[in-house]
Amino acid sequence: MLPDILNLPEYRVLQVDDSGPDYHIRAETITPPTACNHCGATSLVGYGHREQLIHDLPSHGKRVGISVDTRRYRCKDCRKTFYEPLPAVDEKRRMTTRLVNWLGEHSARKTFAQLAEETGVSNMTVKAVFVDHSAKLGAALKIETPQFMGINEIHLIRRPRVVFTNTKGCLVIEMLDNRDKKSVVRYLSGLSDRERIRCVTIDMWRSYRDAVREVLPDADVVVDKFHVLKMANAALDQMRKSVGAAMTSRQRRTLMKDRKLLLMRPKDLRPEATLMLSGWLRNLPELEAAYNVKEAFYALYDAETKEEALHLQEQWENSLAPEMKTAYQPLITAFHNWRDEILAYFDWRLTNACAESANNLIRVANRMGRGYSFEVLRSRILLTNHAGHKKKKLYARPKPVEMDNRYSLAVCEPSRSTQEETDEISEGVDISTLLRLAEDGLL
Repeated sequence: MLPDILNLPEYRVLQVDDSGPDYHIRAETITPPTACNHCGATSLVGYGHREQLIHDLPSHGKRVGISVDTRRYRCKDCRKTFYEPLPAVDEKRRMTTRLVNWLGEHSARKTFAQLAEETGVSNMTVKAVFVDHSAKLGAALKIETPQFMGINEIHLIRRPRVVFTNTKGCLVIEMLDNRDKKSVVRYLSGLSDRERIRCVTIDMWRSYRDAVREVLPDADVVVDKFHVLKMANAALDQMRKSVGAAMTSRQRRTLMKDRKLLLMRPKDLRPEATLMLSGWLRNLPELEAAYNVKEAFYALYDAETKEEALHLQEQWENSLAPEMKTAYQPLITAFHNWRDEILAYFDWRLTNACAESANNLIRVANRMGRGYSFEVLRSRILLTNHAGHKKKKLYARPKPVEMDNRYSLAVCEPSRSTQEETDEISEGVDISTLLRLAEDGLL
């Protein structure tokens, strides 16, 4: 007697072939039908049979195919024929219901191609199962409207899309295929409990602000501070390129390799990195001035109140030299155009960092499954995000820049303080020394 390798009590195993890479199993149903599928009469006679290939769950690392000897019957009363229904088999597909359920659960985490390879079905079949599964779960999924919402965008499948997040819970709550005002207004207007929303964080995209003002007049709008600081970094980087234009190609390449040091905050740099940064700044006064302007603007976000921040911004702007004002003009213009939304940060202390983290996860999911449509990708993100959500941080403070041993020649005796080392050595570091270190592979 053959072992019950299928573990399907409705079937009798007739033959098992496991000599190849897959399991090929011949089986038949144990209990034949007793009534006609058409009229319900019980006078049935056999009328032939056929073999049907049914896909089942993989077993022992092998794909499983079941060849079911499906019997055909004829009703003596209505004279119609029918094939016996196959128990534990999905009505829409030639696969067991347990395989359909398994594919539905795993299709949100694995690519369709991976699952197709594991089970022996086609990519399109896996996609169809996922669509049905996500529609079923989506109907039952209730996403609570958050008090603190983030609106961000991501360029996906050749177009910018808009992503809504729960800022405090670090959850994606919706993705739209268009970022225009009309689409955002339609979504926000459809929220039945939108009055719960107290604050919305956005980047400097006018459509988001206008949509929120129109639909959520009582909610505060906060411009994500990192988008503001990014403009300060862009101005500094533009000054670096301007200074580099007067340098030799070797000097310019060396400075470009160390550009990250200019963009990091001093408190996030290790002593060796601080030493190399000070070497550049001491030898390039124009770059040092631009760096100090960038750091002075960063200091705005250390203010305790919006009034203090506004005062610091006015002092910062009034202190700019003409050449610096030209370089930082886009930032100045943005601050005046978005002043209320930028200063609202000091009331709420909220950012879109969680939305940016969610965007990274969306990009990973998109890379894993090349060829996904936007609808499929949206379903995968929403279902995976909420089904597997655990309250944990999706982002953390960046670690200090780790410099490798190419800076070891600039380190003094370990018994001396870091500040003493930096002060003494940086005075003697010039561009020629930096270039020599670069040629020796130490920079």
